[in-house]
Amino acid sequence: MQRVPWRIRVAAVTGPALLLMLSLVAFSGRADPPSAPTVPEASETRCLPIEPIRSVPDLNRLVTQVRGSGAFQGADVGADVTLQDGRRLWLFGDTLRSADFDGQRFVRNSMLVFEPGCAQVVLPADHGALIPDRADGVGYWPMSVAKIERPGYDLVGVSAQRVKGADAPDGPLAFDNLGPAVALFVVERGRTPQLLGVRDVGPDDDDPRRPTWGAATAVSDGWVYLYGTARPGRGLVFGFSLHVARVRPDDVLRPDRYRYWNGRAWTRDASDLATLVPAEGGVSQTLSVFERGGRWYAVSKRDEFLGKDLVVWSASRPTGPFTPSAPVAQIPSEPDGRLRYMPLAHPDLLPERGSVVVSYSQNDTDLAEVARDPFVYRPRFLRIPLPR
Repeated sequence: MQRVPWRIRVAAVTGPALLLMLSLVAFSGRADPPSAPTVPEASETRCLPIEPIRSVPDLNRLVTQVRGSGAFQGADVGADVTLQDGRRLWLFGDTLRSADFDGQRFVRNSMLVFEPGCAQVVLPADHGALIPDRADGVGYWPMSVAKIERPGYDLVGVSAQRVKGADAPDGPLAFDNLGPAVALFVVERGRTPQLLGVRDVGPDDDDPRRPTWGAATAVSDGWVYLYGTARPGRGLVFGFSLHVARVRPDDVLRPDRYRYWNGRAWTRDASDLATLVPAEGGVSQTLSVFERGGRWYAVSKRDEFLGKDLVVWSASRPTGPFTPSAPVAQIPSEPDGRLRYMPLAHPDLLPERGSVVVSYSQNDTDLAEVARDPFVYRPRFLRIPLPR
């Protein structure tokens, strides 16, 4: 059996939805293209019938009972966006396919398209990763997804993390995070999403002490707020610190235009950073930050993969200070090897006042168990209250 690298994703998932939207404009090079560009073809698998999704239990029935096609057995992440034609795209990270699939059995990313009563997998022509690996083997883990509507089609951007294998054979040290990238898709109404291209943002840099800007992103008053997480270079600290920068929308791909919050003012100095949440008892490397009803919320698992508490930090401003709630749920990993990690908020999925739907990824350290039961390797959903 092909070896499937296990990793606890200490970096990857929700990330900059708005950053992506704005990156699309820079990527496409035109403010308002008159028609959908011509692009190489991908295809979709045969429709997999599904029941209507009206509640969180419906979501969990889907991921725990629907077997799926050979092109998609299990995966983590699960970032989504709704298209103008009513379909919903879901982007996934490391994806496991069936043993008899005609193509790569394990890929760094994949996409599903959902419409009423039907789910389909989007496949590139070579049946590999939808966002292909670089020539040097560096792959792309999706972090978030957003769209820009155009007449008759959507431009869909995917924020991804560049990753490569490290010296460790398994576990959280089995990969290096080299920085972000942006992939752009065009989706005509009712048609298959097509990849236009991929752009790496910044040079490769695997130093975990540098803030990962875009670990979460929000927009307010004409600014894009980029939240960054960093891991200190000392032991017995399992969480990540949280920091914030901001930039005008047109300059989101220009780090020289970023301004950093130092607790008193915005500065050009990237080393002069206020800590919104300390690393001790801190957030996961990737989290969700969003505004609702005049309050700002940061949703994450405290102390990353070794923690168990799902916590909501809240503030009156995007710069904090952020105050943690009591745990609103527990998503511990288990001694038997079952892993629960990477919670992400989905503010526009089944919205209800005073609460938000959250997904978290699952995996197992026993790769044979994942191969036997791919349902083990699929996200789960829950609804959590938001502090007032």
